[in-house]
Amino acid sequence: MKGYAVYFDQPVPYARAERIQDALVSARIAESIPDTVLFLEHTPVVTLGRRRREEHLLVAPGELQAAGIELYPSTRGGDVTYHAPGQLVLYPILRLGVQDHDAHGYLWNLEEIAIRTCADFGVPAERVPGKSGAWTVAGKIAAIGFHLKRWVTVHGMSFNVDLDLDGYRHIVPCGLHGDPVCSLQSLLGDEAPSVREVRRRMKDHFEAICGRRLDLCSPDQLPGSLARIWPEE
Repeated sequence: MKGYAVYFDQPVPYARAERIQDALVSARIAESIPDTVLFLEHTPVVTLGRRRREEHLLVAPGELQAAGIELYPSTRGGDVTYHAPGQLVLYPILRLGVQDHDAHGYLWNLEEIAIRTCADFGVPAERVPGKSGAWTVAGKIAAIGFHLKRWVTVHGMSFNVDLDLDGYRHIVPCGLHGDPVCSLQSLLGDEAPSVREVRRRMKDHFEAICGRRLDLCSPDQLPGSLARIWPEE
């Protein structure tokens, strides 16, 4: 069954993205929609994963609010992370199968998508033993945190393109003390690609690595199966 990639050209609040994912997961478990992947950016937010440690939030919630950054408890795996415009977020709603094997195989797939996307722009990236995500010589460029519900995936991966990295100073990213974060822009400067170009490359790698063909559409162009379950604003 053919799947869909739904892209958003404007940043999406985190709570809105969670409502969309919840609707998609329920429909995917019921087999009423095919595998569907969301490609989006978030409005500024610090999210607290299910394994969060409160000491990894380095400022009071009021200080985040004053900086225009929301604080949101998330159902994803992992610790504390930061999202903002300029960071491409990939939320696959997939029923795991042969291509993914299990949660570990799916994690490997997401890491490989990030590594190959970096390579497209001349940035070497790799895995680091004992740490998830994709890493460059300058630090972590892609963070991964997902959850499985009846073998359907939710949440996924964030990939830093050209966001303001200053937002990370409020947290210990993913609970990893002393590990820097980077972006394509911090590595490539004026040669860095746009989020739209990274999205195109990432979709191609997703299809190749996860073995799923995805038709691209915007929220205004949803096919009937998705339009019927899509939550209102």
